[in-house]
Amino acid sequence: MKKTKIKLNEEQIDRVIEMAWEDRTPFDAIKDQFGLKEQEVIELMRKEMKRSSFNLWRARVQGRKTKHRKARGADVDRFKCSRQRNISNNKVSKR
Repeated sequence: MKKTKIKLNEEQIDRVIEMAWEDRTPFDAIKDQFGLKEQEVIELMRKEMKRSSFNLWRARVQGRKTKHRKARGADVDRFKCSRQRNISNNKVSKR
């Protein structure tokens, strides 16, 4: 089986990293939007982040139910923070 490399521009990489850090954004949403599987997101994070930041992220994400749609409760039906306006150039609205 041949592995297909997905090419992302700098803006897309920034968005993937931002989505990976968000607690409520499941890996499935990243896959739907960018075509990256969970393992590919982990590899991207490892490559793009400082070692200490990557370690913090991995410790935070491992075992977190909200990062996997199947493990989420039925009451969680979105992956975007309610305080975040429509995603546009990674802008997050102020409270």
